[in-house]
Amino acid sequence: MNFDLFIAYLCAKQIRVHSQKKIILSALCVSVLLMLGKFTAYFITSSNAILTDAAESIVNVLASAFAYYSIYLSAQPKDFNHPYGHGKVEFFSMFVEGILILIAGCLILFKSVYNLIYPSQVKDLFDGTIIIAITGVINFALGQYMISQSKILKSVTLFADGKHLKTDAYSSAGLVAGLVLIYLTGNYYLDSVLSIIMGVYIAYNGYKLVRKSVGALMDESDLEKVEQVVDILNKNRHNSWIDIHNLRTQSYGHSLHIDCHVTLPYYFELNKVHDEISEIDTLVNQNGFSQTEFFIHTDPCLPQCCHYCRMDKCPVRTEVQNRDIEWTVENVTSNHKHYQQN
Repeated sequence: MNFDLFIAYLCAKQIRVHSQKKIILSALCVSVLLMLGKFTAYFITSSNAILTDAAESIVNVLASAFAYYSIYLSAQPKDFNHPYGHGKVEFFSMFVEGILILIAGCLILFKSVYNLIYPSQVKDLFDGTIIIAITGVINFALGQYMISQSKILKSVTLFADGKHLKTDAYSSAGLVAGLVLIYLTGNYYLDSVLSIIMGVYIAYNGYKLVRKSVGALMDESDLEKVEQVVDILNKNRHNSWIDIHNLRTQSYGHSLHIDCHVTLPYYFELNKVHDEISEIDTLVNQNGFSQTEFFIHTDPCLPQCCHYCRMDKCPVRTEVQNRDIEWTVENVTSNHKHYQQN
């Protein structure tokens, strides 16, 4: 990476971190206000279903607070103890948020079943329904905004928090529909049934976040990113890049680490090898992956590579090219040169 690109990277990183902090802090303030609104609705109505929604709001506040800290920590530079940076704390933030949602869902289920057996008196449902509807609309709008910004800023923390807020909005929508039904029919038995359904939905969404975070912490392969990288390389391929194999990706929050093997003509001098490798690095960083760190191992070509090598006027060719191999996710991730894969 050249000096100008490095400076641009640092500036972009500072802008991105500032934007993430601003969004998370706004979400935290809004979550506190909405939590107070939902608990107000519960005290007005004594509805068990509304209590489940209010209880999840506590999780929203805790999750947003932890997300803010994780973004601060992930922005810290690499150090002796963290040579790959602190980006993975964002996946841990997602894990904590998922666990909190899962716990909230289980507690909601427990209380809902209890109130199904021992029902409580519900009152003033209309006023409580209006409050819940307003909080749901605000949560949906804020969650949608955070998810859209997470794609721009490449932040899994914003994505997780936005997903959580949208989940909360969907549960609020279901709750409003149920409360209207209870209000119209006068069947207050449905209050506990509705809260059970909401508890299952909330717990399931918590499980999905936990599953995604654990996969990222265990360096589960992101095939979508691999496909995008392969597409960039195919569109800008040099004839001297005989093959690329053993390509692996690791995500560290918003940063991406890629290592791979590149086969080059064995007679290239060191400066030429360095230029070719730097070109791959620059291509990927300038085409959608602005924070990608490449570790590339170069392999010398062998006579067995000649039949698919694109090099024109190669002075050591032992066989004419009779095959052209397009790079795919399958052959670039395999730990073998292409001639050994067939």
